[in-house]
Amino acid sequence: MSETSAEPVKPKIKHDWYQTDSLVVVTILLKNASSDKVKVHYGDRSLSVSSVIPDSDSEYSLELELAHEIVPSMCVHVVSPSKIEVKLKKKEGLRWNLLEGQGQEEKIKAIPQAVLDASGPKKPPQIFKKDWDKIEKDIKKMEEEEKPEGDAALNALFQKIYGEGSDEVRRAMNKSFVESGGTVLSTNWNQVASEKVEVKPPDGLEFKKWDS
Repeated sequence: MSETSAEPVKPKIKHDWYQTDSLVVVTILLKNASSDKVKVHYGDRSLSVSSVIPDSDSEYSLELELAHEIVPSMCVHVVSPSKIEVKLKKKEGLRWNLLEGQGQEEKIKAIPQAVLDASGPKKPPQIFKKDWDKIEKDIKKMEEEEKPEGDAALNALFQKIYGEGSDEVRRAMNKSFVESGGTVLSTNWNQVASEKVEVKPPDGLEFKKWDS
């Protein structure tokens, strides 16, 4: 039985496209193509690309009937190690829904960038940030204006005096508070420095020291 040699598998080479306001860019994922072996022909509504496939006896060919007209004299192609990129100049500033077609596609004018810029900034309006800043400031102001009551107010007052007082004021407060069991808080160091501060419970209450 005779053996038949199998034909070499032709590599599959993908192509894709995208567009800007003025260009349609066709990208062919052919690696290591040689610039002198890449041939590109532009027609008013056609594109033809051919190239020898590296490390192969095969030839790549792409023939496209374009959906809209281009300007052949203003089209270019670039060969890089990873791809062939063909830049087609649009004849009209249309948004192409398809790369290929018979010219029956709905013609939709691309929105000029100047119009997009004039319609508003891409980032959220700065006013939103200012609003949040204002809310934060209002909350902080409310907290500062909110006056504590009862023990909280007294503690806040003591903390303020202690924080702003001199070293002698702080020593007086510490000594009087500790020695009096928390019943006396003096800021006069000269008065409390020489003698132990006695316990002075509020009227009607009796201070008792618990034995450990």
